[in-house]
Amino acid sequence: MKIFGSQTVARVAINLVPRHGSWGGANQWTSQVTRFLRAAGYRVRHDLKKPVDAIIMTHTGLSKGVSFDAGDVEEYFHRQGRVPVIHRINDNDIRKGTSEMDEFLAVSDEVASHTVFVSEWLRDHHVAKWFDPKKPHSVIEPGADPAAFHPLGNHPPGAGEPFRIVTHHWSDNWSKGFDIYQEIDEAIESKAVEGFELWIIGRWPKDLIWKAAHTHAPASGRKLAALLRQCHLYVSASRYEPGAMHPVEGLQCGLPLLYHPDSGGTVTMGRRYGVELGDSLVESLNEARTHYSALRESLLANPPSGDLMGIGYRRLLQSLLAQS
Repeated sequence: MKIFGSQTVARVAINLVPRHGSWGGANQWTSQVTRFLRAAGYRVRHDLKKPVDAIIMTHTGLSKGVSFDAGDVEEYFHRQGRVPVIHRINDNDIRKGTSEMDEFLAVSDEVASHTVFVSEWLRDHHVAKWFDPKKPHSVIEPGADPAAFHPLGNHPPGAGEPFRIVTHHWSDNWSKGFDIYQEIDEAIESKAVEGFELWIIGRWPKDLIWKAAHTHAPASGRKLAALLRQCHLYVSASRYEPGAMHPVEGLQCGLPLLYHPDSGGTVTMGRRYGVELGDSLVESLNEARTHYSALRESLLANPPSGDLMGIGYRRLLQSLLAQS
């Protein structure tokens, strides 16, 4: 029987070391969960050099971007004995057009006591490929840092103010939805829709020439959030996203979502707080503006957040440790 110390709830190893600055959604995840667990009394480390009571592992692709992997966990079991392992899955082959990721995740999942998917869509994808839904699992959606991404300072458009649509991407890959963003830009420039403004933050394909969009350099954290809060609607047309962070950042800043039906895990959030892009872009834009107030009210009543994500992992850890 394990006896946990009075000052430390439990010792946890997470296999992704937090880094300062913008290093993608996985870094936001590990930074927030590490901070949240420590505030809740857990002792968190990012290696397996010393005994721990539980392990949380994820991945950063097929490269060695983590401090330990599933093979290292198996070696730890041989040295120290088994402990509960949470395996966070946030990727698949369809998103990157690869053929190795699903198999890689299936093999890694063999050491897991409980599997966490970042969206229902991603869970269903892997169930269709390899995951046994009878195995203990759950869905914990991504959340952004609430210290930066919050709606305070965001306001509905004032009299004479354009209805601002915004998106942001670090990648300049066309699959991030730039075909749709280009369509929106052309609709605004041609006056097919009026009273709209498009903001693009980050990078975009070199052969894409904007006609009316307002462009901003890549930004992250509080600087990015300040830009988002100046807008009114977030658009995400990125395809097959397992559990993207960019629409979450927009939602947490008070912006309802205009989303592509093939945007994977983003669809679940879009159904709660947004409007789906239909066959007519102009009709979708006007529908989003018409229903903006009701969508924003619903969003502000129950937004995604890093706090909810942290609570999800803490509760799961607590349950697994109490049963171990």
